[in-house]
Amino acid sequence: MNKPPTLFISFISSVTPKLIRYTSILSPSIQTKNVAVLGASGGIGQPLSLLLKLSPLINNLSLYDIQHTKGVGVDLSHIETQVKVKAYVGKEQLSDALKDMDLVLIPAGVPRKPGMTRDDLFITNATIVANLVSACAKNCSQAILAIITNPINSTVPIATEIMKAYNVYNEKKIIGVTTLDVIRAATFVAEAKGLDSLRVFVPVIGGHSGNTIIPLLSQISPPVSFSQQELDSLTSRIQNAGTEVVEAKAGTGSATLSMAHAGARFSFSILDALNGKTGIIDCGYVASQETEFKYFATPLLLGRNGVETSIGVGKLSEYETKLIEKAKPELNANIQKGIDFAKQYLTKSR
Repeated sequence: MNKPPTLFISFISSVTPKLIRYTSILSPSIQTKNVAVLGASGGIGQPLSLLLKLSPLINNLSLYDIQHTKGVGVDLSHIETQVKVKAYVGKEQLSDALKDMDLVLIPAGVPRKPGMTRDDLFITNATIVANLVSACAKNCSQAILAIITNPINSTVPIATEIMKAYNVYNEKKIIGVTTLDVIRAATFVAEAKGLDSLRVFVPVIGGHSGNTIIPLLSQISPPVSFSQQELDSLTSRIQNAGTEVVEAKAGTGSATLSMAHAGARFSFSILDALNGKTGIIDCGYVASQETEFKYFATPLLLGRNGVETSIGVGKLSEYETKLIEKAKPELNANIQKGIDFAKQYLTKSR
């Protein structure tokens, strides 16, 4: 799995800082895009939609949910940006919400509660994703699908199988959004080492739950050394950061605000790449040919068609190699669970 860590330096410059994309002045050469948020009334969907409304990279913002979307749409439409907002409610309006979209973000689903794992959400969220991706296959098959709904380790394989069934699958255009793991890693390392978090980059590979989240602390930029105790502590905190939020919210939700920021930052990377900006790299969970896993998160080089290539995992330390081995059973099981669910779903829906 070891590959030269080329383009990692480009990744640093491409992701820091992304906040300027919320309000930056648009170049005349930029072609604004159409973006849909499916699950726009939820805990992630609302702040995510707000951040997208502030972006000069977007022309039309399509908001969809099963309830309350009209209110969210009216609320956002009062903000003084050029982004046009349209709101759609209920499955009878889903097709209209997806027409002519370039990027579809899917945060729809139910959040975790204390004591729950991402896998506990599986049946409910898997069904939601399958239904929404089926609609995408019928109405915007060329759009990039950015999957936020947990468990991402399984929902991305579900999305892939659904698109294959409709004969519109493009491996470059289905991406699980793992940007939050990268943001958390940078934040926690910066806190531990007294660094500027906007200048810290930690590649995070693997999956998006528990020990499948693998921060590559040996490849951090700027270079920093860690004791074994620090490695163990930081790795554990990065892997369990979602649980940290769930427990702190004490039953009122999971990571919504930080995930909305991560989703917006990832969206801006995609939109920049769609506009022809080169050297755009961000982490994401995708179908993998570079690793022994069917799906795996790595830094990705993005382009006009979505994912151009995986940058790979770079040179791994012995510690990180062991983390991958430890993650293997869970990640493989998550992937297969998603594939099996999709097959059952497709059988029932025919």
